[in-house]
Formats: sequence, C-alpha cells, structure tokens
Amino acid sequence: MLLQVDNVSVAYGAVEALKRVSLAVSGAEIVAVLGANGAGKTTLLKAISGLVPVKSGAIRYNGRELHKLPAHLIARLGVVHIPEGRRVFATLTVEENLNLGGYGCPKEEVQRAKDRVFQLFPVLRERRRQLAGTLSGGEQQMLAIGRGLMRSPKLMLLDEPSLGLAPLLVDQVFATIEQINKEGVPILIVEQNARKALSIANQAHILEVGRIVLSGPARELAADARVREAYLGGAAYERRLRAKESREA
Repeated sequence: MLLQVDNVSVAYGAVEALKRVSLAVSGAEIVAVLGANGAGKTTLLKAISGLVPVKSGAIRYNGRELHKLPAHLIARLGVVHIPEGRRVFATLTVEENLNLGGYGCPKEEVQRAKDRVFQLFPVLRERRRQLAGTLSGGEQQMLAIGRGLMRSPKLMLLDEPSLGLAPLLVDQVFATIEQINKEGVPILIVEQNARKALSIANQAHILEVGRIVLSGPARELAADARVREAYLGGAAYERRLRAKESREA
C-alpha cells in the first residue's frame, strides 16, 4: 500500500476536524474525497503533508510513518501537495515559480521537469516570462500543478483544483490530472465538484463533519442514490441534464 491513513483524528483546539478517518491509495490510482465546505477535506491533506499535527492514528507512506515527520521531509519523499486557491507567487514570473518548485534538485532534473510541464501546459511556455499574478485563474491552477510536478512527485495531493474556474477550464484541468495519473503518478484529490471527481477517480470517499460516511469504487458511488441526491444535484438536476442533452442531440 502506497499511502495508508489509519483512524486519524485532527483537532484545532477543542474542535475536532477529523474523526478517526481511514483511507488508502495504492498503485497508480486516483482516489477522491468529496464533501461540503467544512467537512475536513483540506485538513486531511494537510495532515498527510505534515502541515497540521495528528491528534491520534497513523499515516504511513511506503511503510514510513509520515505523521512523525516534518513537512519538508515529507515533501522530499515525493509527497507533493497542491494547495487550495493555487497559492502561486504573484510577483514572480511563471518560470521563477517553476524553478522554486524544483529548488534543491540537480539542474538537469529541473530542466527535464520544466520541459514536461511545458509539454502538459503549452500556455505556460508562452507565458514563462509573465508575472504569475497576471495570469487567469485557470492558468494559475496550471502553474500550481506544474510547480508541484517540478519535484517529480511519487504521490500528488490536490486540493479543490476546480475552485473558481469556468466549466471549460475545469474540463481541461481534469483532463490534465488524468494524464498525469496515466503517466504513473497516484493522486489523492479532494473536491466539491463531485461529478467531475467521480468521473476520473478509481475509489472515492464521502467526508461529512470530519467523518467518512461512505466509501467504495467511484462508479458505484456515482450511481448511489444518496450520493446523487446530496452531491450530484438529485433527480431534478438529472432531469434537466437529460432534457438539455436531448435538445442538443
């Protein structure tokens, strides 16, 4: 098992944000964690990447106990966290942002990783000398993912990559996530856009108020009436979607 989260609890003072959460990522799969705002999705990723302490339970990566390591050592193991809201360095150029992602790596590795990023995101090559803060939201999300790829990740943690993006850009970002996964990078993604996340994931978990309440293969969860009603718009949404498809046929 590549990543194993066992009965992990995380607290902010007296508030317990995660309550005995367990999940796993194995092989080159995509695992999605879905839930509303405040469910604990971001806290889960922060716990894995060492940004918040674990109150109880264990997190293991390739057999190593991540919950006992500081964040910078976890990153060196190849666990790359792409944070919510992009968090690019606005006053630096696209290329400078990418170079920071590869900080400490041999020069040849940095160039190879950068070439890979530019192949995945040609627009970043075009804008390599442009300040990151002047990019569109979609381009900033591409840059955030590209910066993470500069470390040649062994596991990628993605926090709400579709947040604030237009539908066309959401499709493009998710297609790129699939491509990265097909190249052998396992991905743990947390998302509010349940429909898109379930469409690319192998396994999925529903997180509610800090607890996992439902788990299973993504296709099964997408067909589950409880998930459709709570996260996929329910029957009324599906009727509107079918009517729209019929009109466009």
